[in-house]
Amino acid sequence: MAKPKKCITPQDAEKLFSHWSNTRGEALRDHLGEHDTCEFILSISEIREYLDYVESESKDMGISNPGVRLYFGAYNDEKSKKATFFLTPTKGKSTSRGGDDDDNNYDIDPWNIHEGGWPPTQYNP
Repeated sequence: MAKPKKCITPQDAEKLFSHWSNTRGEALRDHLGEHDTCEFILSISEIREYLDYVESESKDMGISNPGVRLYFGAYNDEKSKKATFFLTPTKGKSTSRGGDDDDNNYDIDPWNIHEGGWPPTQYNP
């Protein structure tokens, strides 16, 4: 199998993480008074299960090329105040920003894993 076109090098990933950590990560630490989650471990089988679900449900709705959007979130309950993320289906995936088919598909449930790495693992190849 060929490497996907949008892969980046570990060095580029380290630059992205370092920039996030030195800007947004520090701001979060200052605001919260503690470290927050900055990474998540995902099972390929769980991701595939969700993507298959989105694809199947979208097909039943006549959507031939669904996308998935990633949103940041944060818990606010007795278990956690930490960051998280969730995936939500879109009605399509256009090649340009702002296309009508990029609308969220609120008829299919979003996906949230509830598991951030703790303590956070730094990206350091």
